[in-house]
Amino acid sequence: MVDDDRERGRERWDDGLIARRAGERAAVAEEGPREPQEEDAPPLVGGSYGRPLRSRLDALHELVGLSRTRVESEALAEAGRVLDEAAARQRLSSRHTVVALAGATGSGKSTLFNALAGVPVSETGLRRPTTSAPIALSWSEGAAGLLDRLSVPSRLRRRPLAGGAADTELQGLVLVDLPDHDSAVTAHRDQVDRVLGLVDAVIWVVDPEKYADAALHERYLRPLAGHAEVTFVVLNQIDRLGTEAADLVLDDLRRLLDEDGVALGEHGEPGATVLAVSALTGEGIPELRELIARFVQERTAPERRLAADVDAAAARLRQAYVADGRPGLDERARDAFTDRLAVAVGAQAAGEAAERVWRRGAIRACGTPWLRLYRWYERLRAHGSTDPHLATPVEDELTARQRVEQAVRIVADEASRGLPAPWAQAVREAAARGAEGLPEALDELAVSLGDPAARPPRPAWWPAAVLAQAVMTLLQIFGALWLVGQIVGVVQPGLLPPVLVMLGGIIGGPLVEWACEGAVKGPARRYGQEAERRLREAAAACGRSRVLDPVAAELMRYREVREQYATVVGTRPSAARIVGGGRAGTTRLGATRAGVRGR
Repeated sequence: MVDDDRERGRERWDDGLIARRAGERAAVAEEGPREPQEEDAPPLVGGSYGRPLRSRLDALHELVGLSRTRVESEALAEAGRVLDEAAARQRLSSRHTVVALAGATGSGKSTLFNALAGVPVSETGLRRPTTSAPIALSWSEGAAGLLDRLSVPSRLRRRPLAGGAADTELQGLVLVDLPDHDSAVTAHRDQVDRVLGLVDAVIWVVDPEKYADAALHERYLRPLAGHAEVTFVVLNQIDRLGTEAADLVLDDLRRLLDEDGVALGEHGEPGATVLAVSALTGEGIPELRELIARFVQERTAPERRLAADVDAAAARLRQAYVADGRPGLDERARDAFTDRLAVAVGAQAAGEAAERVWRRGAIRACGTPWLRLYRWYERLRAHGSTDPHLATPVEDELTARQRVEQAVRIVADEASRGLPAPWAQAVREAAARGAEGLPEALDELAVSLGDPAARPPRPAWWPAAVLAQAVMTLLQIFGALWLVGQIVGVVQPGLLPPVLVMLGGIIGGPLVEWACEGAVKGPARRYGQEAERRLREAAAACGRSRVLDPVAAELMRYREVREQYATVVGTRPSAARIVGGGRAGTTRLGATRAGVRGR
């Protein structure tokens, strides 16, 4: 803002400007206030890009920042260069359009440069290469910063002669004559490559002999196909051809450009402008000057060039951000991971063991003494072996550690499926980092929760069942003693009462045990399920914090960069490009286009 004020301050001292402005202010005072117009005071230095391009540049900056640790630096280098060039170009004059004149040796590029300037500026001749350094021609002041950026020395900066209306139309144009792109001198080719990466537009000058040169098409036109909106292709030296031959050459040139992927502007559509001229005789030069003038006055070339650069950078980065399908973890994958961890930690086995222990405790507490004695004898005969139903199943497949590693590997593959290579690798690495120490953490978790089968709780009705079983046992003993007393003669004989008492105890004992076993099934099952649930939830929480959350964070980061990449790619509206016009001298071009459409 300060620079703008200083520049405007200097303008006030230009010849005649004060008087003109005084008259304008008087006219404004008479007419009353009016709405400000953008054309009234264009910024002399710098400017701001339109919102679409600015949004894309901001998104590209965010994309690079979010991807530095995920995407290879080489892939981000081009995006960083585009951001640097966008910032550098924004700081410079927005009223000027820098157009490079590029061509091969002997194409007549310098002659065309002089024809556009209206004065011999660039050296021409038979010696090759004739142009050894970039020569700049500026039609207005204020382009010093742009030329410094191009490293054009002061001694090679020129101004055209005052040429009336034509020069007025070209105000803001900075035309740069480049060395030959096929020069035998390596330094010349390096200069061409460097300047082509900095200018706002380029005019490729070809001749009837070298228009199909592979070096031109493979090294420049094909890689820069996305920059068609800021590209002019001029077939020079048509004075050496007849009308029919020139049409054939133009037709073939447009075919080659189409094969290169260069969009050709036709019927007002955006694309490269192709036309035929003769710099030596002046044929087609007025039309070319008109096209360049209209192009410069639009003042959109810098934004178009940068938008094309962003497109090219986005195309190079596509494989690093565009996924196949919808990557991520759904509920099914998360539940499957939880199930595998539960199996690894033995949640189901622990629940079944807790249920068996509960039931066994009920049977022992409520069972008959004779049955408990028989079971003790069976265990004694088996040399202390435990109940086979209560034994822990032997792991005959994978160890617990292997199960955990397999679960992590499966969920990492599920999460990374379809992701671009850098982000898939990041997801796998996050899962692998979480898997380190996960088996140990699960073991500690199982120990901290305790063995649910160690001390199962007793229901309130157990004492009553034990008392009932004790009563049945006492009835059996009492009936047996009664019979013995009758046999010895101590008690009065009477067989039926003691037998009935003893039979009541003998039958009632198993009935109490059976009733207790039936009554304990529901609570035992619920107790086992609760034990399994606690262990499963604890294992799931451990796996979520160590594996799923880091993986989800990587997936979230990918979604963020994917959204930024979508903004970078954008759907930028293309301004209508200038195509070969309708004045005299364009009949040959129009005929050629008709021939192309006929194909």
